[in-house]
Amino acid sequence: MKKVIVSVTNDLSTDQRVDKACKTLISLGFDVTLAGRWLPGCLPLNDRPYKTHRMRLIFRKGPLFYAEYNIRLFLLLFFRRCNLLVSNDLDTLPANFLAHLLKRIPVVYDSHEFYTETPELTGRPFVQSIWEWIERLIFPHLKDIITVNESIAGLYQKKYGKKLHVVRNIPRRIHHIKTATRKELGLPEDKHIVLLQGAGINVQRGAEEAIESIQYTADAVLLIIGGGDVIEQLKQLTSRLNLHDKVIFKPRLPYSELMMHTRLADVGITLDKDTNVNYRYSLPNKLFDYIHAGIPVLASRLPEIARIVEGYGVGMIAEDHNPVNIARLINEMLSNEVKRQQWKENLAIAASELNWENEEKTLIELYRKYV
Repeated sequence: MKKVIVSVTNDLSTDQRVDKACKTLISLGFDVTLAGRWLPGCLPLNDRPYKTHRMRLIFRKGPLFYAEYNIRLFLLLFFRRCNLLVSNDLDTLPANFLAHLLKRIPVVYDSHEFYTETPELTGRPFVQSIWEWIERLIFPHLKDIITVNESIAGLYQKKYGKKLHVVRNIPRRIHHIKTATRKELGLPEDKHIVLLQGAGINVQRGAEEAIESIQYTADAVLLIIGGGDVIEQLKQLTSRLNLHDKVIFKPRLPYSELMMHTRLADVGITLDKDTNVNYRYSLPNKLFDYIHAGIPVLASRLPEIARIVEGYGVGMIAEDHNPVNIARLINEMLSNEVKRQQWKENLAIAASELNWENEEKTLIELYRKYV
């Protein structure tokens, strides 16, 4: 059995894209190890059908973290027997590419975003230039490259003249639904629930405007599930606006628990701002989670997201981030029963087409040549 090591810089627990990819590799007969890092408060990795390896690092952020991580990862890749390497995002690529060169084993690169244009880098030109240098040094030598949508694939093709494989991060078909009541999950039973979920609720994601908008809605609460750079600021904003009875925070949850909450919501929101190239062409996981949960979507007008929402007719588009305008759209989505019925029908159609079983065909074709 051929062995593959898949690497990420996160703690493994909430990365659904990588989990699905690992299971696809298993279905092809690979012995899979997923490598990442240990963090305080890591969720348990229950029922994973593959091996996992969490590294305990001294540093948790900044250049020393990335240096330590890649050194530790390289040692793991170099001394452990394997036949294929899968590098997820640019921050794992140096170690993978060096191991690829020295051990002469193939490497597949899966870029989950247009990494060098993330907001964390665009405001720091020196740091951005280092990652640009790393990418330009390695990217032209890669053979098989995957990314998350056609827009980002087009950007990389224009930049490097390489054609990428596109695999969107779409959930599997739901066969066995684990359900719970609002009461069991500690959610209000007499209010509409507007949901914002995500593992990366960071700057410029529209979370602040979502909180400000909820004060203008009738009989609705905003449920925020997840983590990110701005969670503490969002809690402070909630306190400053005296919206404790209108905003509910929950931490990151295992995927099955997250989806139990998602199915109980009335509207799902994704309000990323068009402030950088990476956000402009984003296609967030939560969009597909909302669709598979059967809840209509309120989204900002970003091309990949709008193509899904308008193409399948599963929600509405906010043309700006004015909290009053967002609230107006939320109120309409909660009160218009004719549209809600139409969205319900369209969501079922979208979920039947937008699923991992269809999406993974590209991965299967790619990885079969390495079996």
